[in-house]
This record gives sequence, C-alpha cells and structure tokens, in this order.
Amino acid sequence: MKIINGILLISFGALLVYASLGLPNRGDVDAVMHREKSPTGSQGASSYYIRNADKDANTPNMVTVILADYRGYDTLGEETVILTAGLICFLILRRKKNKS
Repeated sequence: MKIINGILLISFGALLVYASLGLPNRGDVDAVMHREKSPTGSQGASSYYIRNADKDANTPNMVTVILADYRGYDTLGEETVILTAGLICFLILRRKKNKS
C-alpha cells in the first residue's frame, strides 16, 4: 500500500511540475493577464475594475469595491468555506470533559 501511495505522490508531483512549465515567467509584461484587451478584443476585467471602481460603487477604496461589489458572491463563498473549516477544526480538536 505504501508503494502505491508513493507512486501516486510522485505522479502528482510530476503532473504539477509539468503543468507549471506552461505558466508565463514571473513579471512577464507580455503575459495574457497584463494585456489591456483580451484576444477576442474585449476589455480585460482588471482594466475595467481600475477604471470604473469609483464610478460604479461611489467608493474610493478600489479593493473594497472589487471584493464587496464585483466579486461579492465569490467572497461570500470563500468566507463560508473558511467558516466551515474553522468549525470542523473546532469540533475535531475540542476536548471532552470526563464525567467521573
């Protein structure tokens, strides 16, 4: 059983290394995420957020606008996952009192 687990671990590690070879170099200004327009010609999401955050939400803090307005449901989902993980850790690690 340990041999199978080792083979699966090595295979998964090799898959991660192979997948990371397709990523752009760190700081590459020509990477897709740094382009103003997508290959289809539409405006990139980050450019839209930067240009319209104050106008759309009337809030000067761009991070707040992105997290609360543009990505509200996504942020709520992430917070739900974190809360669930915290509750599970609490339930697993709590100590039960002896009734003796």
